[in-house]
Amino acid sequence: MPNSLVMTFGEYAQAWINSLEIVPGTRRNYRATINTYWMPWLGQLPITAITTMVLRRTISETVWETQSIKRESIARVSSLLKAAVQDELIDRNPAAPIKLPKRVKKQVDPFSASEAASIIAWMYANFKKPGVQIFAAYFEFAFYSGMRTGEIAALRWDEIDMETRVAHVCRIVVDGVVEERTKTKYARTVMLNSRAINALERAKVIAKERSVQRRRIKNESQYVFPPSGGNEFICRPSQTSHQFAKALTALKLRPRPQYNCRHTYATMCLMAGMNTAFIAGQLGHSIQVLLTTYAKWLSSTSDWSEVGKLEQSLIGTELVQA
Repeated sequence: MPNSLVMTFGEYAQAWINSLEIVPGTRRNYRATINTYWMPWLGQLPITAITTMVLRRTISETVWETQSIKRESIARVSSLLKAAVQDELIDRNPAAPIKLPKRVKKQVDPFSASEAASIIAWMYANFKKPGVQIFAAYFEFAFYSGMRTGEIAALRWDEIDMETRVAHVCRIVVDGVVEERTKTKYARTVMLNSRAINALERAKVIAKERSVQRRRIKNESQYVFPPSGGNEFICRPSQTSHQFAKALTALKLRPRPQYNCRHTYATMCLMAGMNTAFIAGQLGHSIQVLLTTYAKWLSSTSDWSEVGKLEQSLIGTELVQA
């Protein structure tokens, strides 16, 4: 690295980002955050000239799109300056005294079971061409497997065992590239219910129809839900979100992002009284994240079921008469 006396914030930021052991997509996010929110103010300053007051002024004069972006940006510059302390470029982290804004909880807005069923039925009825009908199978699987959008896009046939009804989740699509990891970096096995199995069976039929119609394709795709066009797998969420929006508009359902398919699966499992540890494992969550994210559905559905357990134990006991 350059001498600490002449090293600017921008020079160190570049070196720090390049040294991080993170996946390319995350590295791009880090670089975009630093370039957008910190470089215009701090880029040319010697890193030793950055004080807590300089950071506070930058934060106060920056127009933040959301509280989440503000929190993330402060956290990242703090990590950068903490690394500069470890590299002995500065004596202390000037971002340490700055409190992070409160975390904004993401809104969970699942569909009801009947809404999910109507969306899937509409897609199968209206997506006639095999190149488009694959999206009907995709969303049936999304609603009833709880897998993340990138995980479904990267799912391959050799990771599915139809006999034992399980899918091995070990990769994800990020920025149009299949990466050999999941979001949490841990592979998991998802047990498939009858609706998820039906989606896979429909996907196989659709794949065969496509191969017949397009004879120039000699080999079927190794991916379960290949889109129309020349791509072997769904590269970007916009390919599926466009089809999803069509169904919601036609059915006059409140517009919601397609990620709510995953939330729908989670809430259906909770309302069915399934074990929370099992649900967390299916989703690739910790139990704490599951309970925090879906506390509303857990409390609203479990209270009376718990009372019901007591009622069952009271069968045969005598009532005390007044």
